[in-house]
Amino acid sequence: MRKKHVFITIAFLFVCIVVIFVISSVESQEDMVKRGKYLVDAVAACGYCHTPRAGADYDPNMYLAGHPSDSRGPRYNVNMMQQLMEQDIFMFTSTKLSAFSGPFGTSFASNLTPDKLTGLGEWTEKMFIDAMRTAKHQGNPDNRSIFPPMPTKHYAQMTDADLKAIWAYLRTIKPIKNDVNPVLNQFGRPF
Repeated sequence: MRKKHVFITIAFLFVCIVVIFVISSVESQEDMVKRGKYLVDAVAACGYCHTPRAGADYDPNMYLAGHPSDSRGPRYNVNMMQQLMEQDIFMFTSTKLSAFSGPFGTSFASNLTPDKLTGLGEWTEKMFIDAMRTAKHQGNPDNRSIFPPMPTKHYAQMTDADLKAIWAYLRTIKPIKNDVNPVLNQFGRPF
């Protein structure tokens, strides 16, 4: 009889521990997503580049969806760029403020939504963190560098907890299908 009581007590304690763990895990996940939203919207200001403008305001239908696939990048010619570079003006931007041209070529703000075909939907948390740490696309050292104006040197210094919170939040936003243009070299050709 005593063995039965001991077994029941141990089983009850085990169930209580599992329930407490599950409840604290859910709260932790909710807190992480809230922190991620704060980091994305306030501190890291991801929307500044990754949400195109509709006039002077952000386009709410394109929240973090990157440069619109149907929009052009900044228009310039090489002579114009050389003249401006001599005056220490080195970057052009599109009217949507989501594409940038300079001596590095032309970059288009990426789609950060969890869309599986055109956004971060197929990425893993590790790929995201590695990309922020290495400044390489998808965190793969063999991939192309992430282009300016992405402040990769600053993001590389963020804590793992902050990057995980950003990732957790990005997984919760509305997926938007938007196939962003590929990065272009200085001659206007894809890398």
